[in-house]
Amino acid sequence: MNAEGGSSGLAKSAAVKLSEMGERTKKLGNAMKDPHQQRRIILVIVCVALLLDNMLYMVIVPIIPDYLADLENEQSEHVHVVMHPNSSTANITSQDKSNKNNLDIQIGVLFASKAILQLLVNPLSGTFIDRVGYDIPLLIGLTVMFVSTCIFAFGENYATLFAARSLQGLGSAFADTSGIAMIADKYTEEAERSKALGIALAFISFGSLVAPPFGGVLYEFAGKRVPFIVLACICLADGFLVLIVIKPFSNRTRENMPVGTPIYKLMCDPYIAVVAGALTVCNIPLAFLEPTIANWMETTMHSTQWEMGLTWLPAFFPHVLGVYITVKLAAQHPHLQWFYGALGMVIIGASSCTVPACKTFGQLIAPLCGICFGIALVDTALLPTLAFLVDVRHVSVYGSVYAIADISYSVAYAMGPIVAGQIVHHLGFVQLNLGMGLVNVLYAPALLLLRNVCQMKPSYSERDNLLEEAPQGLYDTIKMEERRAKKKGYSSAGNCLPVDENGFDPSRAQRSLSEESSGPEYT
Repeated sequence: MNAEGGSSGLAKSAAVKLSEMGERTKKLGNAMKDPHQQRRIILVIVCVALLLDNMLYMVIVPIIPDYLADLENEQSEHVHVVMHPNSSTANITSQDKSNKNNLDIQIGVLFASKAILQLLVNPLSGTFIDRVGYDIPLLIGLTVMFVSTCIFAFGENYATLFAARSLQGLGSAFADTSGIAMIADKYTEEAERSKALGIALAFISFGSLVAPPFGGVLYEFAGKRVPFIVLACICLADGFLVLIVIKPFSNRTRENMPVGTPIYKLMCDPYIAVVAGALTVCNIPLAFLEPTIANWMETTMHSTQWEMGLTWLPAFFPHVLGVYITVKLAAQHPHLQWFYGALGMVIIGASSCTVPACKTFGQLIAPLCGICFGIALVDTALLPTLAFLVDVRHVSVYGSVYAIADISYSVAYAMGPIVAGQIVHHLGFVQLNLGMGLVNVLYAPALLLLRNVCQMKPSYSERDNLLEEAPQGLYDTIKMEERRAKKKGYSSAGNCLPVDENGFDPSRAQRSLSEESSGPEYT
C-alpha cells in the first residue's frame, strides 16, 4: 500500500511539474509573439554576438605571443640541432634576435588579419544585408565565427591560426553589421534607439576589456584550447537562439521591403562621411596602444605580467559611464549629439597626450580611462546619428550604413598592430601618442557639420533624388503615396496635393509616374 501511495504521489508531482513547464513554455511563446518582448530578446541575442566578436578579437592578446614563441623555439631548436650541431653561442644569439624580429611581425600580421578581412568584406556584406534582411546574415556570421573559433582552438601551426583568425573577420563582417542594423531597425524612436545602441556598445566594451584577463587566466591554468572552446559554445548557443526566436528562414517580410541606398552613394554623403571619419579617428588611440603599451610599460615602469594583463580592465567602468551619460543627455537634448561626439574627441586627444607622462601603473589608469570615456561619448552619440541620417536622407534600410561604421572601426584596428609598432620603432612612443591626440583634437571641429542634422525632416522624394530612379513596382508606388498622405494629411479623393517643405511636388511626381507607366512598350 505504501509503495503504491508513494508511486502515485511521484506521478502526481511529475504531472504538476510537467504542467508548470507547459505553462512557462506557453508564457515564453506568448512573450516572443509580443513585439516589445521580442525586440528585447533580439537585443540580447545581438549583444551576445557583439560580446563574442570583441572577446574573440582581444582574447588572443595574452595567449598568442607566448604560444607562438614556444612554437618558434621548438622549431628553431630542432632546426639548429639538425643543421648546426657544433655552432657557437654568438651564432645562437644572433639567430635568437632574428627569430624575435620575425615573431613580432608574425604576431602583428595575425592580430591585424581579422580586421583586414573584415574591412575587405564589409562593402559586400552591407549590400547583401540590405537585400536579404538582417536575420540570415546574423546567423551566417555566428556560424562562421563558431567554425573559425573551433579551428583556432585546435590549430597547432601559424598557417592554421592565420586562416582561422581571418575567417573570424569574415564572420564578424556579417554578424556585427547585421546585428547593429537590426537594433536600428527594431528601435525606430530616437531615444529608444540611442538607449539600445548604448547597451550594445556596453557589451562591446565589456568584451574587449574582459577578454585579455579571461584568456590569460584560462590559458595559464587550462591551456590554449579552453578559452576558445568556451567562446565557441556561447556562439553556438546564440546561433540556436537566432533560429528559435528570430526564425530567419520562415521570415518573408523582405519581399515587400524597399531597396536600400547603394553603399557607394552612402559613402558620398558628406554627413555620413564625417561620422565615419570620426569613428575611425576616435578608435585609433585604442587600436594603436593595445599592441604597443605592454612593451612600453615593461621598459619604462618595469610592470609585472599581471599589471600588463589588467591594463585596460579599469577602463570598462568609465566606458559604461560614458554610454549612460550620453544616452541620458541625448534623450534630453537630442540636437547636441554632434557636441557630445566633439567633446569625446577632445577628451580622447587630451588623454592620449598624457599617457607618456605616466611613471607608475596607477597613474596610467587615469588617461586610459579618459580614452575609453571619450570613445563611449563618440560612439554612443554618432552610431544612432547614422541611422537617423539614413532615415531622413535615404531609404530606411541600415545594412550598408552600419557596414560603413564597421569599415571605420576595421581601418583603425587593421592599421594598429602593423603601423603602431613601426611608428614606435622609428619615432618613439611619445611621438605616437602626441600624434594621435593631435589628430583627435583637430578632427573635433569637423563635427560642426552635423549641428543642424536634427532639424532635417524625412523627404519621401529622396529615393528618386538619390537613386535616380522611379519607384519600383506597384507596391513601392502605393506605399510612397500612403506615406506622403499620412505626412501631409491630404485626401487622394480631393486631388489636393500640396508642395512639401523640401520642395517636392507630389502632383508632378504622379504625372511623371503616369507618363512613364503609359509610355510605349518595346519588344
